[in-house]
Amino acid sequence: MVVEEGVRIIARNRKARHDFEILEEIEAGIVLAGAEVKSLREGRASFTDSYARVEDAEVWLFNLHITPYESAQFDVPDPKRPRKLLLHRRQIKKLRGLTAEAGLTLVPLDLHFRRGYAKVMLGVARGRTRYDKREALKRKQAGREVDRAIRDARKD
Repeated sequence: MVVEEGVRIIARNRKARHDFEILEEIEAGIVLAGAEVKSLREGRASFTDSYARVEDAEVWLFNLHITPYESAQFDVPDPKRPRKLLLHRRQIKKLRGLTAEAGLTLVPLDLHFRRGYAKVMLGVARGRTRYDKREALKRKQAGREVDRAIRDARKD
């Protein structure tokens, strides 16, 4: 993933890229309540078991844990409440069509700020089997060894 200028990553879902094959990525805005933005600016978010789903004509993010802001006095929302994602109607229709296909799901990949707005990068993903995970790790490790060999050959 290429990090652009003006984008500040808050949290990454590392397990998503290991457990799923990401077919497509879509950036979505997220509706936050109260002091959740301040909590995110402190980097206090966790993706454990989080997922997104298209319900009716809206996309919702479930199980994203945003730790309550310590200085918040009132109106402290539930840390794991469902959060609405902001997408264009045509994007929602596309996601509904993709997730209706067997075996595809929406997985949050990262949470970031772009020009001051909180955004979530969603991935349309297909689950990997244990064998696929091992193959992916082998390919990744082989690529690292090739890169290391090339780098060492350049030094000589």
